[in-house]
Amino acid sequence: MTFKQKFLKFLYPLFNKLSLLAGKSNKILKSTNVAATSFYNLKTTLNNGQELDFSSLKNKKVLLVNTASDCGYTNQYEGLQALHEKYKDQLTIIGFPANDFGEQEKGSDDTIEQFCKVNFGVSFPLAKKSTVIKKATQNPVYQWLTNEAENGWNYTAPSWNFCKYLIDEKGELTHFFEAAIEPMSSELTAAIEAPVNDQ
Repeated sequence: MTFKQKFLKFLYPLFNKLSLLAGKSNKILKSTNVAATSFYNLKTTLNNGQELDFSSLKNKKVLLVNTASDCGYTNQYEGLQALHEKYKDQLTIIGFPANDFGEQEKGSDDTIEQFCKVNFGVSFPLAKKSTVIKKATQNPVYQWLTNEAENGWNYTAPSWNFCKYLIDEKGELTHFFEAAIEPMSSELTAAIEAPVNDQ
């Protein structure tokens, strides 16, 4: 870890608490609308070059998170790994590294993977670094997540690093959690534990 990364990790608990108290980055959206285009038609390329076809994720919940190594929220990798370990039989987490907010993910795919493994023990899959905000180069997965004509209801793109989108066991987008909502928060874990018809 660089000095900046160590400093951000040290400050994270205070940073996140202040964000929540100030009402920043704490939005939670949910819906039971049905997608027009199936989530299971999508695929992504992982940082090791392998393709992950989302049809292989049927009957599990999926949490998609845009990540960065030099962000005030980077310590959430720790919570995401804890979430991955706790719910590994019913949840797949996929990190989407992106350099969309203030040059906070400048490293290569190899550098990002190494950083995550060494500092946070990350063992859930990471996609190749891409763009998650709405622009011409937006990752196709994030095009689906942020286009209500495709996912059925949501147009909200990530407002910062570590925004979270939850897909249920039927491939429906059910929740959007903004960056300050912790991975192990009661709101997020309740959504993961909810039966598919109770969301």
